Amino acid sequence: MNERTHVDWVLKGGRILDVFSGRFREADLAVADERIVGFGAPPGTETRDVTGKWIVPGLIDAHVHIESSQLTPGAFARAVVPRGTTAVIADPHEIANVLGLTGIRYILDASEDLPLGVFIMAPSCVPSCPFESPGAVLGPEEIAELLTWDRVVGLGEVMNYPGVIHGDSEVWAKLDAARGRPIDGHAPGLGGPDLWTYVAAGPRTDHESTTLEEAREKLAAGLKILIREGTTARNLDALLPLLDERTAPFVHFCTDDRHPESLLDEGHLDDLLRRAIAAGVAPELAIASATIHPATTYGLADRGALAPGRRADFVVLDDLETFTVREVYAAGRQVAVDGAPRFETSSPTDEAVRGTVRLDASSVSFGLPADGGRVRVRVVEVEGTQVVTGSGEALAPVVDGGAAADPATDLLKAAVVERHSGSQRVGVAFARGFGLARGALASTVAHDAHNIVVVGATDEEMRLAVVELTRLGGGQVVVDGDAVVARLPLPIAGLMTDGELSETAEAARSLSEAAARLGCRLPAPFATLSFLALPVIPHLKLTDRGLVDVDRFEFVSALLDNASDAG
Repeated sequence: MNERTHVDWVLKGGRILDVFSGRFREADLAVADERIVGFGAPPGTETRDVTGKWIVPGLIDAHVHIESSQLTPGAFARAVVPRGTTAVIADPHEIANVLGLTGIRYILDASEDLPLGVFIMAPSCVPSCPFESPGAVLGPEEIAELLTWDRVVGLGEVMNYPGVIHGDSEVWAKLDAARGRPIDGHAPGLGGPDLWTYVAAGPRTDHESTTLEEAREKLAAGLKILIREGTTARNLDALLPLLDERTAPFVHFCTDDRHPESLLDEGHLDDLLRRAIAAGVAPELAIASATIHPATTYGLADRGALAPGRRADFVVLDDLETFTVREVYAAGRQVAVDGAPRFETSSPTDEAVRGTVRLDASSVSFGLPADGGRVRVRVVEVEGTQVVTGSGEALAPVVDGGAAADPATDLLKAAVVERHSGSQRVGVAFARGFGLARGALASTVAHDAHNIVVVGATDEEMRLAVVELTRLGGGQVVVDGDAVVARLPLPIAGLMTDGELSETAEAARSLSEAAARLGCRLPAPFATLSFLALPVIPHLKLTDRGLVDVDRFEFVSALLDNASDAG
């Protein structure tokens, strides 16, 4: 360090990760004016002793929907920064589906002065496809405008992969608007020539691989693989063998949709790194996949490494194996100690993002007219650890001229109610896998259009759940008979609460516990419920417009051939 170099203070005695060589080395880290100056310091400089501890770059989540935490950007930052996360690549397509550009502007304004760097991917699929009804539509012109906004770095996950493959002009216009920028993919199960066509169109990442074989094929086709470990979709264990010294620059970590109870109980990226290291991945390799490599992919040239001129975002660890975070620094300022934030946030005026549930809930009907004693129906088959749903069949009882639920055989009525325009449109079908013996679950968090999704043992309980959500202005509820037994209000766009992580997680946990008392056996029932309506993930999904066969990309009847069984 020469006499002309200005240094404000030095972190002394730590073992610093050099992500460029993949090695730790003992050195002093010098900081000035929010940046890293170098290593060492002139005599007399202020020092902070971290002898024996490990110093790594601030962590970067390669793909996340902040809205899925059910927290405002400020509360989300207070939840994840103490865990070591200092930047996220956020796709705000959840709130964009409700409020369009107004919702995205809210996310940007609310994250403006946080120690968490929030970088936005312009939502490419609002709506995700033509089979659902969002509160807003973003076309190519809106995408082009978004790409001129500060902190918007690229195009968000291109979920309409059939539109890409078959040359949909609007999808391609959005891809063209983002040429030269990062473009995220979203192509569950895609392979062979269709995958090649998709990649050639422009997407360069994918976070939807669920098997190692799928991930390897996508990697070989030129897609960077984002290993996802959210609340419902958990792919870390299956995909971790993909990460080695050769593939590391092309493999990143992301949380995608991680709900409040998961953030509180398990953590954020620190959880993924802790588990990766415990599974035998070298710490240097794992940490690079959560720092320098996503920074490179998304063009964050001043982040992801501890090197001269880079932003002074770094994490002080007690231990590599347990990934115990002692301190977190952002722009050279200490922002968290021992798991607690050391920064305050304020929320912008947000009246424009409230009052988004617009319907006459009392008149909503869940009827499916049918004759005879029983009727053969299509069934959305849910699995608790994946967002993919199966397509099955069942015989449903006919009661008072309509197909009804049969909780004794785990056959529930399911519905999606349009909530944005007051159309009163309802899609009705059946679902299996929730295990409810009685009652109903309902939510205004329903990817991606975020209409009301509800499952229940009786139409009456389902209607009461929808009435309560309307009264709350959005949220999640559990109904048992004629009583609402658990609720989580989400007044901001029907997606986010005004509360902090601990209270939000407690309310979310009470929802799961109430569902369990009704017989639900899913580990995260509301996370599973939220993906019941996403018609771009195989195989059978339900929207306000009807039942969608995602593999054939077309609507199908909930009643199979209207065939009934009088037996």
